[in-house]
Amino acid sequence: MKRNYGMAYATPQALWLTVFFAAPLLIIIAYSFLKKGLYGGVEPQLSFQAYVDMANPTLLTVAVRTLWVSLVATIMTILIALPCGYSIARSKNQAIRLFLVIVPFWTNFLVRIYAWIAILGNEGFVNQALRLIGFRPEGFQFLYNQGAVILVLVYMYLPYAILPLFSTIDKFDFTLLEAARDLGATKMQSYLKVMLPNIKGGVVTAVLFTFIPIFGAYAVPLLIGGKDSYMLGNVIADQVTKTRNWPLASAISMTVTLLTAVSVFLFALKKPKEQHVEKDLDPVGGH
Repeated sequence: MKRNYGMAYATPQALWLTVFFAAPLLIIIAYSFLKKGLYGGVEPQLSFQAYVDMANPTLLTVAVRTLWVSLVATIMTILIALPCGYSIARSKNQAIRLFLVIVPFWTNFLVRIYAWIAILGNEGFVNQALRLIGFRPEGFQFLYNQGAVILVLVYMYLPYAILPLFSTIDKFDFTLLEAARDLGATKMQSYLKVMLPNIKGGVVTAVLFTFIPIFGAYAVPLLIGGKDSYMLGNVIADQVTKTRNWPLASAISMTVTLLTAVSVFLFALKKPKEQHVEKDLDPVGGH
C-alpha cells in the first residue's frame, strides 16, 4: 500500500506560516479592538476607540500624502524599469546586467540611505560639485523634502520592478514588433499597442512589488524626509514607541493591510487578456 506523505511535507510550512504570519496578524487584529493601557500596552476590554481616532484630520492628511508619494514613486519606478528591463532582455550580456541590478541587494538598506544623505546633503557631493564650478555657493536644500523621499524610494525599489519586467519581456516574441512596423505602425506604436499588452502581467507584478512596500515605508521618510514627508509608517512607529497607543497603531496597520490585500485581489482578478496575432504566411504567388 502506497503511503501519502503530503501532510508530512506540508506540516513544516503550515507551522511556519502560522507562527510567523497568521499569529502576529491575529494579535494585531485583537489589539486594535482593545482599550489603550494607562502606561502603554492594552487592557483586556473591548473598545472601538482606535478606529474612531483614525478619523483624525491630521491622520487623514498623512494618509493622503502617503498615497500620493507612493503613487508618484511607483509610476516613476515603472517608467524607469520598463526601458531597463527591455534593454536587459535584448542584450547579449544579460548575466552581467542582471548582476549589476542585483548588486545593491548586497548592501544594507540603511547604508544605502546614508549614502544618499552623503550625496544630497548640504555638504554632500552634489553641493560640493556645484560650489567648485561657482554655482550658488550656499548650495541647495536637496534633502528633507518630498522630492528627496521619492528619489530615494525609486532607487531603493527599482530592482524589484526591473526583475519581473525583464522576466516577462525576455519571453516576448520580438518578431511581433517587426510585423507591426511592416504593417505601418511607428516604433512607439508597436511598443505601446503590441508589446505592452503582452507584458501586462509583468507590469502588474512590478507595480505590486513596488507600491506595497513604498506605501508602508518608514526608514526613508524618517531619515530623508522633512515635515511634509511624514508617512503612515512613521505614524505607526510613533504610536508604538512614543505615544504608546498600541490599539491605534494596530488599527492603522490593519487598515493598511486590508487595503493592500484588496488591491492585490483586484489586480489578481484582472488577468491579462491573451493577445492573438494572426499572420498571413502565404506569399504572393504561393500555394
